Amino acid sequence: MKNLTKISFIILTAYTDVGNVKYLYFTILLALYVCIIFANVLVIRVVCMDRSLHEPMYLFLCSLCVNELYGSTGLFPCLLVNLISHTHAISLTYCYLQMYCLYTYATVEYCNLSVMSYDRYMSICHPLQYNRIMTQRRVCILILLAWSYSFCQFTVTLSLNLRLQLCGNVMEKVWCDNYMLVRLSCSDTTVNNMYGLYATVLTICAPLVLMLYSYIRIIKITFRSSKSAKKKSLSTCAPHIVSLLNYSIGCSFEIIQSRLGKANIPSILRIIISIYFLMIPPLVNPIMYGLKMAKIREACKKVVCPRKSFF
Repeated sequence: MKNLTKISFIILTAYTDVGNVKYLYFTILLALYVCIIFANVLVIRVVCMDRSLHEPMYLFLCSLCVNELYGSTGLFPCLLVNLISHTHAISLTYCYLQMYCLYTYATVEYCNLSVMSYDRYMSICHPLQYNRIMTQRRVCILILLAWSYSFCQFTVTLSLNLRLQLCGNVMEKVWCDNYMLVRLSCSDTTVNNMYGLYATVLTICAPLVLMLYSYIRIIKITFRSSKSAKKKSLSTCAPHIVSLLNYSIGCSFEIIQSRLGKANIPSILRIIISIYFLMIPPLVNPIMYGLKMAKIREACKKVVCPRKSFF
């Protein structure tokens, strides 16, 4: 019988030796992380504290920002430590924890964008019934479903991974990837692969169908509306469409380069592609929504630059 050594740590080999330039990269990434925390906390704070913002659109945005903080925290601390480290190794336990955090972040993000598209559909296509249908209770249920589905789905994935016997511990990534971890196994991974395919298809297709339905209906009703109504609809949907495209393109590039080979892709480009959907949406989304939504913009101004009273 083959003697297998128990793997206790994973080596992330995508970190390249850049000498002292790594300290510049560390400073840039740390500044980016601080900006992500500040922007998202600011939006969460103004939505929670201002009762006039307790509307479906802003509550969904608050959920999105909470998820951005959650996903960023799963990536940046480990990324920053490994960037200035010489070993680039993390414990297997932390690897599983990081995977759980990043994959649930990715699923929650997609589900949250899906329910936000449904909210825009209800607002534009059924304005008279909007307040009756999109109550705070229903909004909370939709947010809870987005989060609970994501955590339940990857809990099953993680439980399947924990039973695997690993035969290697080298992963060409800057973060722990579920697909590559399964490939390191010398156990039978048939169940893992089948469930992974099922979960991926369900996670992508169900929200995609809802988003396509919502925007097809929005486009139909917008074409029959006046010029001012078209402009208002476009302005309302623009931040969500940009967020969705930004996130979807980043995820698509990461999936393609991970599974279809990367021999012709430069190392630095592979790293940028692999972390794009984990870095850029958490920074861009709160800034973009803050700039496009007048209520959020004004509320943020009051928090950041409060008017001083002189007596």
